[in-house]
Amino acid sequence: MGSLELKVPPPFVALLFGFLTWLASPLVDPAEIPFGIRVGAAIAVACTGAVFGVSAMVWFRRAKTTMSPIKPGAASVLVTGGVFRFTCNPMYLSLLLYLFAWALYLSNSLALLFLPLFVLYINRFQIAPEERTLSSLFGPEYAAYTGRVRRWL
Repeated sequence: MGSLELKVPPPFVALLFGFLTWLASPLVDPAEIPFGIRVGAAIAVACTGAVFGVSAMVWFRRAKTTMSPIKPGAASVLVTGGVFRFTCNPMYLSLLLYLFAWALYLSNSLALLFLPLFVLYINRFQIAPEERTLSSLFGPEYAAYTGRVRRWL
């Protein structure tokens, strides 16, 4: 199973889960939520995801360090400011929020089952190997950071 570690870019994983969510949605009747309400809720959640994702990218760019999720060993700086004060993984949280927005838009309870599966996959094959790498690169500074900031929220 370790062969999947850091191999598939998380945005691609999110797109795959979004596609699977769409494929599975006709299997269960959609919830009776008015179109305007579910679209409004989906847009609000997606915008929240965008705030996390874009903010994280801006902080990485300011720090002049890599954003590549496939090569965490290329990190030159441990970014702990901005949105990173609230979550160690704002970009992955952003992807999760996009998937949640998609599930809201589809208005289907089955779509919600894909969210924890996405989290499990990202935790195991992306975050855990990143944490090992960052721990070896930044040692006590990284340990202190993860001691005060949660993985997701």
